[in-house]
Amino acid sequence: MRSPVLTRIAYAAVLALLVLVPWVLGQYAVATLSRILIFAVLAMSVNLLTGIAGLPTLGQSAYFGVGAYTGALVAINISAVGVVQLVVATLAGAVAAAITGPVAVRARGVPFLMITLAIGEIAYSAAGRMESVTRGTDGLSGIPPLVFTPGGEGTVNEGLVYYYVLAVFVVCFALVQILLRSPFGLTLRGLRDNEPRLRAIGYRTTAYALAAYVLAGAVAGAAGSLWATSQRFVSPGDLGFDVAALALLAVIIGGVGSMWGACVGAALVILTRDYLGGMLAGRGPLLLGILFVITVYLLPRGIAGTSDVLAAARRRRSRVEVAP
Repeated sequence: MRSPVLTRIAYAAVLALLVLVPWVLGQYAVATLSRILIFAVLAMSVNLLTGIAGLPTLGQSAYFGVGAYTGALVAINISAVGVVQLVVATLAGAVAAAITGPVAVRARGVPFLMITLAIGEIAYSAAGRMESVTRGTDGLSGIPPLVFTPGGEGTVNEGLVYYYVLAVFVVCFALVQILLRSPFGLTLRGLRDNEPRLRAIGYRTTAYALAAYVLAGAVAGAAGSLWATSQRFVSPGDLGFDVAALALLAVIIGGVGSMWGACVGAALVILTRDYLGGMLAGRGPLLLGILFVITVYLLPRGIAGTSDVLAAARRRRSRVEVAP
């Protein structure tokens, strides 16, 4: 068992380092870290379904896009206050998931994966065709700068935008962690491990799966709002298959079922694609493929799973040492 005190200390140390980022790094690095944090929120959404509920998904990019477009439209037409955009986009992601979820959660395994992929492709196609709302393939631009409080002035400072993204990321991470320690979270793990047994003792497993789906849609919608706020541009490409596949790849690399692992995986994916790929003449997809193959062969349980493997090895060694 991991020590709760050591876990809190580790989280606090990481948070302190993230707070110091704008003071020690340049604007490009700060903007990259903002993208990493946003992608980490999306990866948490994917992990909530794939790792916790046992429902592998390729459709969270749809709710990410719904949140991004909703946040952008709210900023343009209603309010540039970041919290207002965040709340409305989160609700929009949850509503979109509630509408499409009943079709998806009746299936399991590969059929569920294919249904979510279809949902993502439908959302991508709709974003390109609804030109009166999304401006089609030209994308939605002209998003005003982030405003922190009503009546305040917009800011284009990358450091301040980064702090806003960091604050929302911390809140989302904390809320998801609290949820996973609740009876609801334990039920979702039971849904993943042994759904027939849960059903046999009276649990309405489909209802729990739908609740998880809606919750994951809300988290993805929040990530979409952050994307619109930080990039100030949204296009149908933000709903594409590439986004969904990279989010699932981040979860696999980080460790299926671990939220902090999903965040680490998101960081590796974005750094590999944007930083290392740029250094090697746009070979980001090739590097991501190599990273995935290395993870599958050397870390089959992901980065987060290495701690469990090492702990099990220490326990075996201690039993051998105390054996008569």
